[in-house]
Amino acid sequence: MVGVLKGREKPDEWIVRGNHHDGWVMGASDPLSGQIAELAEAKALGSFVKAGWRPKRTIVYTSWDGEEPMLLGSTEWAETHAAELKQKALVYINTDGNARGFLFAQGSHDFQHFVNEVAADVKDPETGVSVGQRLRAKMAVGGTEPGANEEAKALGKVAADPTQDLLIGPLGSGSDYSAFLQHLGLASINVGYGGEGDSDGVYHSLYDDYEHHSRFVDPGFAYDATLARTVGRMVVRLADADLPVQRYGDFADTVGRYVDEVKKLADGKRDEAEAQAKLLAANAYKLAADPLISNGPPTAYAQSPHLDFGPLEAAARKLKASAGSFDSTLAARGAGLSKAQRDRLDAALRPLDQTLLRDEGLPGRPWYRNMIYAPGRFTGYGAKTLPGVREAIEERRFADATAYIGLTAQALSAYAEQLDRATATLDAK
Repeated sequence: MVGVLKGREKPDEWIVRGNHHDGWVMGASDPLSGQIAELAEAKALGSFVKAGWRPKRTIVYTSWDGEEPMLLGSTEWAETHAAELKQKALVYINTDGNARGFLFAQGSHDFQHFVNEVAADVKDPETGVSVGQRLRAKMAVGGTEPGANEEAKALGKVAADPTQDLLIGPLGSGSDYSAFLQHLGLASINVGYGGEGDSDGVYHSLYDDYEHHSRFVDPGFAYDATLARTVGRMVVRLADADLPVQRYGDFADTVGRYVDEVKKLADGKRDEAEAQAKLLAANAYKLAADPLISNGPPTAYAQSPHLDFGPLEAAARKLKASAGSFDSTLAARGAGLSKAQRDRLDAALRPLDQTLLRDEGLPGRPWYRNMIYAPGRFTGYGAKTLPGVREAIEERRFADATAYIGLTAQALSAYAEQLDRATATLDAK
């Protein structure tokens, strides 16, 4: 199902919002808790329209069928309307199952600051503070707890500094954003609440019904309503924004961290191979084994070469410079832009995320074309960042790693060049 509220000034710029309505059996928590939030948003926007409001940009509300058996509804629609979506869609905002607890958000990292701004304006129904403040407290505490992993510690350190935005996560798969982000190259955000509701054991079962959701997952539907308030704000602000809300420096910083991670991963794989080779040469595996149990040495790892990350590092540096230039120029000149300049700026930014696609796609699965975000081949829904490079190193496919260092660098360079074109529109009369 698709509902359209046509924009009054920029009808050919779309804010696309979606949630699926099909479920395994009852589907009260997954997906109807998110679906009722979407319907509440649409109802609120309808009341705004009756009061005389019209958005500047077109708002497209979608309710997907066939999500559970392979994201069928959203994927078919995205593929069918691919050319029009690439031309008109600015962002896709997704929700799915929802529960009592804390805000979570993943997506295109140039929207990270925007997500933080919205989170600061939504009240948490249990504590009375903003949902952003509550999430910050949870992450800060989590980073100091015994047994916290390195990621939790890093997130906790950021959360403990009120001058820094909370980091949003990358998107893998498991819901309807996949076709938009990873196949069409459209910026995407996935939002929800959870972490406190008692829903263990009912996922995708007969027991995921109204009674269970209303008693144990989100009593009083407080967080389903909070989800509507959160995403509704996102939709309206994006539809009516005079200037871009994105901060591209956040994306550049995130990519820089990902580059450091894959370099460290490559060093670790090489060290691992060298250590194994020494153990094999010393017959250590045989000596360490129980002689009464059948055993044999492990297969020797493939030689782990020193990979040349130079192209990827150079592209990341260029991206950081281009992003910094755009962000600072927009901050200095944005308020004084004429309507014609704003229109040219929007036109330059619209195809930006599509530059992250490569026609080659990822090894063995060319449908996934985004060089920055993808679900892992063996991680289910879990995200892999710089996936062509990262998974090739993990699986010791070093020829592929070299190839995708180049392809990923090309994508980042294309992104930076398009961002430079957008910056130039800020100077043009």
